[in-house]
Amino acid sequence: MVQKILNSRSVLSKSLTVLQRLRTHQPGGSAASRGIHVDSSPITSTLTTSYAHGTSSSSLLNATVGESLLRTVERWPDREAVIFVKDRVRKTFAQLQQDVDQAAAGLLALGLQKGDRLGMWGPNTYEWILFQFATARAGIILSGCKAVVCPSQFNTQDYSGMLTQLCPGIEASAPGDVRSGRLPDLRCVILLDRRQPGMLCFEDVMQAGSSQHMEQLQDLQKKISTDDPINIQFTSGTTGTPKGATLSHHNIVNNAYFVGKRVGYSWNPFNRICLPVPLYHCFGSVGGGMCMAVHGVTAVFPSAGYNGKANLAALESERCTFLYGTPTMFVDMVNQPDLAKYDLSSVHGGIMGGSPAPPELVKKVISVMGIKGLIVAYGTTENSPVTFCPSPKDSVERKSETVGYIMDHVEAKIVDPTSGQVVPLGATGELMTRGYCVMLGYWDDEAKTRESITRSGWYKTGDLATMDAYSYCRIEGRIKDMIIRGGENIYPAEIEQFLHTHPKVKEAQVVGVQDARMGEEICACIRLSDGEECTEEEIKAYCKEHISHFKIPRYVLFVTSYPLTATAKIQKDKLREEAEQQLGLKNDK
Repeated sequence: MVQKILNSRSVLSKSLTVLQRLRTHQPGGSAASRGIHVDSSPITSTLTTSYAHGTSSSSLLNATVGESLLRTVERWPDREAVIFVKDRVRKTFAQLQQDVDQAAAGLLALGLQKGDRLGMWGPNTYEWILFQFATARAGIILSGCKAVVCPSQFNTQDYSGMLTQLCPGIEASAPGDVRSGRLPDLRCVILLDRRQPGMLCFEDVMQAGSSQHMEQLQDLQKKISTDDPINIQFTSGTTGTPKGATLSHHNIVNNAYFVGKRVGYSWNPFNRICLPVPLYHCFGSVGGGMCMAVHGVTAVFPSAGYNGKANLAALESERCTFLYGTPTMFVDMVNQPDLAKYDLSSVHGGIMGGSPAPPELVKKVISVMGIKGLIVAYGTTENSPVTFCPSPKDSVERKSETVGYIMDHVEAKIVDPTSGQVVPLGATGELMTRGYCVMLGYWDDEAKTRESITRSGWYKTGDLATMDAYSYCRIEGRIKDMIIRGGENIYPAEIEQFLHTHPKVKEAQVVGVQDARMGEEICACIRLSDGEECTEEEIKAYCKEHISHFKIPRYVLFVTSYPLTATAKIQKDKLREEAEQQLGLKNDK
């Protein structure tokens, strides 16, 4: 018996030795260095290379979008779910669920089926949220499109007019039975605000569903899988043609759950989020709409289109506790001349995202607007979207200078773009991610999907980044935006962050412009604070005192605005073209 025990111990010892050898050959070295526990901010420096896995005591959710909303409705039926301030629309969770089921039944009555695609086209309105969840209940993919839902017009956009041009003969078609050689899949156009020949009105959809369609809707719930695609979210297209990232129920339900958990919605669901970001962007639809459904927070929409004053007014009147926005939106809000008159005392946190955020801007928002829990989150549409996020309780330095630590159940690594090898801690390379959050692929584009996702499931972000031993990540810029000046790699984000420390600078963007001798030269495009005057020489002199000589901009241009996407992201390729044109440089790269 003793010998058997000794033999067992020997076998166990050998097994443990073999296991330890296997573990030390995994990315990141030892077992301790591979994973990092993320239930709270990491306090132990366990990573040894730029590879991290966010281990969590919270399991992934196995729920569809429709199930997530229904669970919250059952828990808090009388709590306000959504508020559209300008349109004076307020809906409790019970009211929202009733409208969602009525709209979903209406879509089935119009002939849409599970797997069909419906496109939402327009600004932030109640109908946008309504159809986001109605399509989820009916198994219809949001975007595509067999049906299009839009207002007849908004501001200068004539949606119905554009559709009439895109689809000749639509006005002669029977409503709900569009036939067009140019748009062969399109059958149905639903206008939100009026009736027009060949097109259905929103009320038609809400009244179309019968008890039979309601029964059909309930039966459908058994057939909808968490792995089914639900959103086709188009990327912002700052450097090229937008691509349709196809996201599943599993993708967006879990991302909303873990983002909400990270920022505190799970333990304090009595939050009211001010949402000026567009719903057709992941920041709005997942960070806003899905967080509302999963965590029971209230989503407040100040206006259909972005309006800085409307945001501030909504923060005050609706006693919002959280504020979302892109850096450009926060620049606008923090520079409103009458900012001091608004009571923002209810706002304790916020998320800045969508594009790189200069540390000085983050610190200014925290100090001027008093939003102590403001954080900068990082993600991509292809990642549902968030993969790194700080805790609101992190230090100001971590919240302003990094995009936080790895999200739950997500892997990330930073690799040498040439060799693909994981780089040492603190070294710059391309950020790659893997996990539940990675999209199913680009819609109807296998080639682009293969370019972006490796055979082992790693998504290539195209972003340059560094990682520390706690998994906190810094974004250094886009690989495509990197400036190569005389063989030196220069990261625009580093110079931009420095320029934001100049007291006269409101916003700074740095691009590479062509140069016959050096290949590229640095050009700083600067927006000055209101009422300030500055010269190129003053900016260069300021740089000489603080940064390396080869990072000092060769050119300094003072601008009043930047070319933006519809989601308020700066289009650096267009900014580069404008700078080269203004400087008289031939654009013949």
